[in-house]
Amino acid sequence: MTSSAPPSRPPRAELHVHLEGTLEPELAFELAARNGVRLPYDGPDALRAAYDFADLGSFLELYTANMAVLRTAADFADLTRAYLRRAARAGVRHAEITVDPQAHLARGVPLEDVVDGVAEVLARSEPDHGISTLLVAAFHRDEPAAGALEVLDRLLAMDAPIVGIGLDNAETGYPPGLFTDLYARAEAAGLRRTAHAGEEGPASNVRDALDLLHAERIDHGIAVVQDPDLLARVAAEQVPFTVCPVSNVRLRAVPSLAEHPLPAMMAAGMLVSVHSDDPPYFDAYVDDVDDAVTAAFGHTRDQRAALAAASFRGSFLPPDRAAAHLADVEAWRTGG
Repeated sequence: MTSSAPPSRPPRAELHVHLEGTLEPELAFELAARNGVRLPYDGPDALRAAYDFADLGSFLELYTANMAVLRTAADFADLTRAYLRRAARAGVRHAEITVDPQAHLARGVPLEDVVDGVAEVLARSEPDHGISTLLVAAFHRDEPAAGALEVLDRLLAMDAPIVGIGLDNAETGYPPGLFTDLYARAEAAGLRRTAHAGEEGPASNVRDALDLLHAERIDHGIAVVQDPDLLARVAAEQVPFTVCPVSNVRLRAVPSLAEHPLPAMMAAGMLVSVHSDDPPYFDAYVDDVDDAVTAAFGHTRDQRAALAAASFRGSFLPPDRAAAHLADVEAWRTGG
């Protein structure tokens, strides 16, 4: 017998999720055994217990170390498939998944293996999981910009199925202006552009990402509330912001969920949506994030629908595809 009651949470797009950050401890040990990699933990539970971070830097250290188990195209395919299975249970209808090619090239993994393994699964994401997908290649802001440009050129030369580029890793000391050539190259190639900014850095990084990199979307961006003029601008221009409240708390960017600037961003009229970032590391997939912010801020059904609608409005989907999802969100909002 099936229930006619509407689902407990709205359909949504996940726009801020790092593929490497979806590696569950159990899969990490499975891949380690497959590839002869020794992890310095007794098992998945011990690894999970290590997920207590002082800041972004301490997280990135463990996050990078765990990538050692990803060696082959099959590994990347298994990782992608596992994420999509879990995302489907979370009500995700569309996902724009970020992959970090530089992290794997540095370990000697061929770029083709990374791209082919992910693309194999994404090509069947709708029939297999009910989720449309797009792939974003992110570049490390704490590595030389020339290296990022070289990798982008390789991706373009191999006609990799990427919709756009992003910028991630350590923010402090690595302002957006270092990557103007990279973003100009991407824009000339017709790629979409997003960038992490204002996570641990100042609001000026958000402005520079918009003005110098021509970013169309900002990942995190919570520092924007520190600059009233910039806050008013991004609200007026409806720049999409992909905020990860649980991640921000776990990495000490904000003291607690109750003190997160999400309510201020929403009150200002920003186009803001919530996402998971690196779900196993923060013990929160996007449905858990939805539950957490709903509980913390007492969100109404209308507010939850607004966040879900913003995820589709901020996506890189064609307008007709986004409109179809928005209709589903509205149906959820009205209890249909």
